[in-house]
Amino acid sequence: MSAEIYKEIILDYYRHPRNYGKLENYDISARDSNPLCGDEIEMRIKVSDGGKIGEIKFQGKGCAISQASASMLTEFAKEKPLDWVKDLSKEDVLKLLGNPDLGPARIKCALLGLKVIKTGVYQYLGAKLEDPSAGE
Repeated sequence: MSAEIYKEIILDYYRHPRNYGKLENYDISARDSNPLCGDEIEMRIKVSDGGKIGEIKFQGKGCAISQASASMLTEFAKEKPLDWVKDLSKEDVLKLLGNPDLGPARIKCALLGLKVIKTGVYQYLGAKLEDPSAGE
């Protein structure tokens, strides 16, 4: 696909974000921001039986790349095991976006959602290791 098509896809996800909103009943919550450009993302996840990402929602504000990336990531993550997040990489996220040619500042925008989902899942899994009854 051409770069132009990917730009249109990113704009569509920005204008019509998937899984945008506030999840009231959740097990995982994480947020982060990029102070250089003002992007903010918060994700909430309800863990389903079997330790999978059940429901996932995000809220935030910022540029088209940060918001589209978070939206795409929530779609991609649904029903995946929590351990899957450990292997999720920068390359995976950039591939979702169509491997755009981004400068260093824009890469941070694109990867903010990745940072948030990893932070949340790691905190959740870490709490379960410290207290095996946590989250039940």
